[in-house]
Amino acid sequence: MIIYSHTLTPRLQYAVDFLSQYYNEPIKLICDEEKYLAHADPHKINYSYHRLLPDEVWIHSHVLLFESTIRPVKIECFKLRGYKVFFKAEGETGFDLFAALFYLLTRYEEYLPHQKDMYGRYAHQNSLAFKEGFLHLPLINIWLEDFRKLLKEKFINCGLPTANGQLLFTYDIDIAWSFRNKGFKRNAGSLLKLFFAGKWGMMGHRIKVIRGKQQDPFDAYQRMDNLHQQYSMQPIYFFLVAAQAGKFDKNIDIKNEPFQNLVKDISKKYKVGLHPSWASGDVPALLSGEKTWLEKISEQNISTSRQHYIRFDLPITYRRLLAAGISDDYSMGYGSINGFRASVATSFFWYDLKEEIKTSLRIHPFCFMDANSYYEEKKTPAEALHELYQYRDVIRSVNGTMITIWHNSFLGTDAEFEGWREVYEEFLRQSAGSNKQ
Repeated sequence: MIIYSHTLTPRLQYAVDFLSQYYNEPIKLICDEEKYLAHADPHKINYSYHRLLPDEVWIHSHVLLFESTIRPVKIECFKLRGYKVFFKAEGETGFDLFAALFYLLTRYEEYLPHQKDMYGRYAHQNSLAFKEGFLHLPLINIWLEDFRKLLKEKFINCGLPTANGQLLFTYDIDIAWSFRNKGFKRNAGSLLKLFFAGKWGMMGHRIKVIRGKQQDPFDAYQRMDNLHQQYSMQPIYFFLVAAQAGKFDKNIDIKNEPFQNLVKDISKKYKVGLHPSWASGDVPALLSGEKTWLEKISEQNISTSRQHYIRFDLPITYRRLLAAGISDDYSMGYGSINGFRASVATSFFWYDLKEEIKTSLRIHPFCFMDANSYYEEKKTPAEALHELYQYRDVIRSVNGTMITIWHNSFLGTDAEFEGWREVYEEFLRQSAGSNKQ
């Protein structure tokens, strides 16, 4: 398959590279009109301002992919074939598919002046997907599946193999235990608060857990492991390993031997990733130290990460990850609402808009996090399970990859999260069994 354009740019090449990756089909991009017209390949796409051949697929190009500046772009969404599109254009698709997917994948809007949320993050309310009501959809996948149909109708011998859908469970281990292994000072302070509040039952329970007489409410690891073995799952565990505790970094002390043993035990069976601390966002030098510690304890090469609190700024955070040796990041989603931040359920390489370059950092977008449902969206366990099934079904329809985030705190026996372990297990039983990871 070949694509003609009057001008070759890094932005256009990035969009074509993503198409090639998505369809698992080599696609050649050329800018010589005569070579395009004479080319023997019958599968031709013309991305320019004028139609050149009667049997080509023509997409009238928007100016976005021929620019090298970042500026406010006028977006007018409209419905086409049942879904939202923008950058209306002449041609078979009815809109500039390449420019639209580039705009969403690169998170172009996040480089523009915008409102921050209470944690200093890009607020989801700013996003086109939220404003236009398609945050709950992997819209790029939907577009590309529709485009696949168009190409097969236009080009009879066009292959374009369909990818196998996947389901990936991931875990953020922010606080490994609720009571155990927190040290004398932290436990003593908590017990005193319970004592003066007259909460004798809770105080007694905490003491029994600390003494090893009862299981810690956040200790769900064996139960999780049993389910992984039952369904042949290969999840990823992201560990928060901040050297110092802080307001947002409340992990177990990394010098604690039981915590180190937990990391070692999980690392023997599963892939481990870094959960860069909140503090590392303010003091970048901390990132390499956390990565080095986790590599030493896990005996794995740590090349995978997800930002704590989903705290990241483009392009700064991703550049820091690349500099630290991270090749795969799982932070692409919101820490305030579930859905598809980049409007896609397929991994992609990050494009640095400031430098106008495709990087080697592969982005793996997630669509669901238990904490979002509970804390932000105030959903009941039953509502969260319904939400999960909706994401699963729409992702399956486009053969995408569904990545979910769970916390051990939700999967244990803590009374605050009653019913959430059942949501996790029911979704796993109904979904993982038919999706080999």
